[in-house]
Formats: sequence, C-alpha cells, structure tokens
Amino acid sequence: MNDQRKYVVSCQACSLNALCVPHSLTESEVAIVDAAVKRSKPIQRNKTVFEAGDKFASLYTVRSGAVKTYSVDQEGDEHVIGFYLPGEMFGLDAISSGQHISSAKALETTAICEIPYNRLEELSAQIHNLQTHMYKLLSHEISEDQQLQLLLSKKTAEERIGNFLLGLSSRYRLRHLSPTSFRLPMARTDIGNYLGLAVETVSRIFTRLQKSNILQVDGKEVRILDQHRLCAVAHVDDADLFHGHGHGTLAAGVHAEPIRVGNIRKF
Repeated sequence: MNDQRKYVVSCQACSLNALCVPHSLTESEVAIVDAAVKRSKPIQRNKTVFEAGDKFASLYTVRSGAVKTYSVDQEGDEHVIGFYLPGEMFGLDAISSGQHISSAKALETTAICEIPYNRLEELSAQIHNLQTHMYKLLSHEISEDQQLQLLLSKKTAEERIGNFLLGLSSRYRLRHLSPTSFRLPMARTDIGNYLGLAVETVSRIFTRLQKSNILQVDGKEVRILDQHRLCAVAHVDDADLFHGHGHGTLAAGVHAEPIRVGNIRKF
C-alpha cells in the first residue's frame, strides 16, 4: 500500500464529519469537498503546522490529536490563544491579512485535514450551504472572543478553571466520548497561560477541587465526580451545558468548537 494512502479517510467515512461538514450538503457535494481536502501522515508532538508570519494558503481541521495556537510577544513570551480538538477548524484568523498572525503546534501526535483556501472560495461560490457554514464559523470566532474576554475580566480563578473543564466536557460529549472522564491534551502551564493564571494557581485549584470530591485527577487524566458542584464553582446553570452549538467554552451555553483568548496578564 502507498504510504500516503494509509492516512486517507474520506469525509464520508470520517466519524467526525457531523462536526466539520454542514449537515445540509448532499452526498455529491460532500464528495466534491472531500476531493479538495489534503491529508498527510500525522505530525509529532511539538511540531508546528504553521508559524506567525507564514503566508496564508489553507484552513486546517484536526482529525485526531490536539493543536494549540499561540503568539509570541517582543519579549519572547508565549501567549496561548486556543486549543483545538478533533473536528475543529483553525487558521481562520489569517483570512483578512493573508498571513498567519499566530502559530499552531501539535500538543500530541496529531492528524490534520488541510483545505486550500482558494479552492474553498471556489466551492463556497458553487455550494451555498458551504458558504453559509463558513460565515457561521467566522461569526463564532468573533462571538467567542467577546465572551471569553468578558469571562477573563470578571471571573475568579476558580470560575475560569470550572468553565474551562465544563467546556472540554461539552466538546467531548459532542464527539460521543465521555463528558466526565477524559484526558487533558495540554500541560498545566498551557492551561494557566490560556486562562491568564499562574501555573501554581492552576495546580492549587485542581488540588482543591479534588479534595472537595468534585474532580479526580491523575496526571492529565480528569474525571468529573460531581458535575452539579462543578457548575456551581463555574457559576453555570446545569441546563445551559446542553444548549450550546458553536465554539467551545464559556459559562452559559458551553459550545463545541475552540476557545480563544487574547494576551491576558497572569495574577
């Protein structure tokens, strides 16, 4: 078998197609989109997909594994912008400028689907529902930025951690995986960076939640023992967890796609 072909899984056969392909597309339209997608062998942990300053040419969707996007300031400090799970698209923020304003790195061995943007534009002009889908993705990016900035400016450290874990729980649920027992693909330092918290604060809150029998934590393995109390920590209504349908994180209406944050100072 050709080495390249063994990594190819068509959109029709992919278990994640309900997350990244519009439901309204016909079988023939899905086949047309599938033909435009580039797939290669998985990239290893800490390898970059693209770097800030690279020319924008494609959008990317995680097929397996996880990706973080981040920027580096003039002092050389890294600022985590978002985490992406299987079925989630990244690289959208480069469309307007024509070059990537952030970098993307694999958090673990990760398989990625790439779709050239010029081809996507052509297909969007032909397939109306695909164009609508792209508008929704862009709208979600803007909405999530606004909601997360509000979260980080108003919420305590415990509330931020609670919202973060509930966001992941919701995203895993949409992938038909356990919403209460899952692995964190990112390091504690990345979580702290992302939420504007010192890593010591993150570790202290995880320990506190574990001692309170809300969580069970073993390295990167997390089990939510009491979702109702975790919602109380995050100031989220339990019912809101099941009504989101977009990016992935916040308090009310935890969504299914990636969460993002600007350059927030730690405290």
